[in-house]
Amino acid sequence: MKAQTMRRVRQYHLYLGLFFAPAILLFALSGALQTFRLQEAKGYGGTPPRWIVWMASVHKDQSLPREMHDTLRTTNPSALVARAPRSGQERPFTRISPLPLKIFVALMSLGLLASAILGIVIALTNRTMRRRSMIVLVAGAVLPLLLLLV
Repeated sequence: MKAQTMRRVRQYHLYLGLFFAPAILLFALSGALQTFRLQEAKGYGGTPPRWIVWMASVHKDQSLPREMHDTLRTTNPSALVARAPRSGQERPFTRISPLPLKIFVALMSLGLLASAILGIVIALTNRTMRRRSMIVLVAGAVLPLLLLLV
């Protein structure tokens, strides 16, 4: 691959990685916590901390937990989307739509896929590390499959 092309590939890899890194870290941590069901009382061994419940709700439902929505409704109604009032009625509030976050998560998934593919290209293009990179890549693909069978 040409040096200029490799610089561009590294640049795309860098920008994708940096942009999505905070969300990837959040979803990786919340996914790890959910693997052991720490967001549930039976998994945690009692009432789980609010931050674990919050992370699980954002990860699974793309929204805040129900009780946090109710707290926001009473303390910070500007954070919720309001419907237009009808003939002197009180302004009812609805939950914030999870669609924008779902779109972001879908884009993050695509960005993560693209960044991983670019990272593999970068690793396999380096001739001095190609053999070791290939061994590590194959091991990373085979090991989870083997662990499924255990």
